Amino acid sequence: MTMTTDISFTSTSPKSKADILVLPAYEGVELGGLAESVTKENNGYIKTYLDDQKKFTGKVGQVFTIVAPQETLYRHYMIVGLGKKDDATVLRYEEAGGKVAAALKAIDVKSIVVEGRDIDHEIGVHIASGISLARYDFLKYKTGKKSDEKKPLSVKVLTDQVKKAKALSVDLEAMISGVKLARDLINEPPNMLYPESYAKIIKDELKPLGVKVTILDEKKLLKMKMGGVMAVGQASVNQPRVVVMEWNGAKKKSQKPLGFVGKGVTFDTGGISLKPGAGMDNMKMDMGGSAAVVGLMKSLALRNAQTNAVGVVGLVENMPDGTAYRPADIITSYAGKTVEVLNTDAEGRLVLMDAITHIQKEYDPELVIDLATLTGAIMVALGHEFTGAFVNKDEMWAQLEKASDVSGDKLWRMPLDEAYTKEMESQIADLKNLGSRYGGSCTAAAFLENFVDEGRAWAHLDIAGTAYINSAKPTTPKGGTGAGVRVLDSFVKQNYG
Repeated sequence: MTMTTDISFTSTSPKSKADILVLPAYEGVELGGLAESVTKENNGYIKTYLDDQKKFTGKVGQVFTIVAPQETLYRHYMIVGLGKKDDATVLRYEEAGGKVAAALKAIDVKSIVVEGRDIDHEIGVHIASGISLARYDFLKYKTGKKSDEKKPLSVKVLTDQVKKAKALSVDLEAMISGVKLARDLINEPPNMLYPESYAKIIKDELKPLGVKVTILDEKKLLKMKMGGVMAVGQASVNQPRVVVMEWNGAKKKSQKPLGFVGKGVTFDTGGISLKPGAGMDNMKMDMGGSAAVVGLMKSLALRNAQTNAVGVVGLVENMPDGTAYRPADIITSYAGKTVEVLNTDAEGRLVLMDAITHIQKEYDPELVIDLATLTGAIMVALGHEFTGAFVNKDEMWAQLEKASDVSGDKLWRMPLDEAYTKEMESQIADLKNLGSRYGGSCTAAAFLENFVDEGRAWAHLDIAGTAYINSAKPTTPKGGTGAGVRVLDSFVKQNYG
């Protein structure tokens, strides 16, 4: 559902016409490569414009567009700021690309050239990637003329290091494909994306890439006694599914897989503990954790990751009905532990507990990372900027933190503590699904920790605030963000291949 961006690389100056020449500039308007050549050929045309208007300083994301002389190969020159040279990062380059994409909306553009020579090859690659990420637009259900009917945008990057640039771009495009898939899934309306249809989409997307996909339907889940998944979904005409995705890319087939688990509540009314009507439409995004896992598996397959990975997503629809589970019910989890239900709107943890148990029992993964739009409390604490990360091993947190810094998916470590664990004990069952009013994201994580095998590395990422945004960012339009895909792809690449 996104406008196609065709990215290519060359070291040769263009000989054919293009709509835009993008010229990156550090703060202080330090131009290089083709920019110097162009300005000399036109008697200082670009420099004169910049000197006259004095507004473009090269700050990160700043864009200045100049109509090119008629005799040149271009219709416009677009100068984009990269910020201070000493402070520049790949994320800033992508932000610059996002700003370019925004500026392109005002111009009918089919082809652009990005000058990346005389600078590190990564700059041009990440500017192009930023353009690709920012051009995402979910228009599947728009009738009439759609902007996705436009011809693909050709982005040609000029670089002195074509081979390195192509190699980097392959991995980045794999990640971007995973992010865009996750965004698509989150943005789908709930009448189109429900457990059965969602499971089919996963199979259709991943099986052709070499990912083994196994779908467990409600009959199988009942037989397996997945009490949490079935309780949450029992009132819906759209019965639950659990989908298992396996990628076997390691050279040693005996290598333990990395385990990823996602909450997939395709629509959350709150059940009997009904949510307020205002804003309930946003609850189509309550499957954001599962979307991140599906997107990650696509990224791993596309870049042929040299590791084994398994993803498990629990897909349910939480509805109120005469058959719905109730506050005060006691359910038995797949692990055999009993849970007192205090609120049917604390449903995600009931789905995750069974999925976490399943991935450990069947695949014995080296580690487990679960993702979920789990609590409003994490949004109160961290807003829409950071994902809350609950991690039980310091070494694993160090790896995730590094991946966060590189990827731009911001993580903030939150506490796991015995006090939160004790708070989730029930008087009449093993556990209860709701703690007190305070520290809601911490007690939710403590609940999940009860289902993690002793000694196993585990992280819980609460993406309630980062999976969906109402205000666009430079490389992320309004709506589903794909949060989680990028940081986990970086985590896997940096540590496992």
